[in-house]
Amino acid sequence: MILDNCKIVDLPRVTDPRGNLTFVEAGRHIPFEIKRVYYLYDVPGGAERGGHAHKALHQLIIAMSGSFDIHLDDGFSKKTVHMNRSYYGLYVCPMIWREIDNFSSGAVCMVLASAYYDEDDYYRNYASFREDIGKEPAHENSVS
Repeated sequence: MILDNCKIVDLPRVTDPRGNLTFVEAGRHIPFEIKRVYYLYDVPGGAERGGHAHKALHQLIIAMSGSFDIHLDDGFSKKTVHMNRSYYGLYVCPMIWREIDNFSSGAVCMVLASAYYDEDDYYRNYASFREDIGKEPAHENSVS
C-alpha cells in the first residue's frame, strides 16, 4: 500500500529555557531535497485546503502553530492524521490524495516540497486520480 509510506517524522528538538528549536535537514530527516517552502495561515473556520494529489511531488507537512487534520487517500485505503506538534512532520509521498481541515484558530501549516510549483504535477479531479492508479472512480447514486 502506498499509504504506508506516509508517516510521521519525529524532528530533532533542542530544548532550552529560552525557547526550543527544531530543524529539518534534507536527505537526513526527509528523503528529498527541499525546493520550495510554503505555508497556510488565517484559514477561516470550517474551511478545507488540499483537495488534490501530486504525481511526483514529495512533501513534509508541519503544524508550526495550532492544529489541523490531514486526510490521506491512496485510492485503496484512507487514514487521518491529527497534526498539533511543531516537532512532528508528516511525510506525504506522490500519488496520495490529501485534504486538510479542522484548523484551530491561529493554525499555521508549513509544507516543505521536493519541487518548484508545477501545475502539471497536480490531480485536481478525484476521478482522474483514481483512474490513473488503476481503480475505477466511485459512482455516486443519485435520487430523482
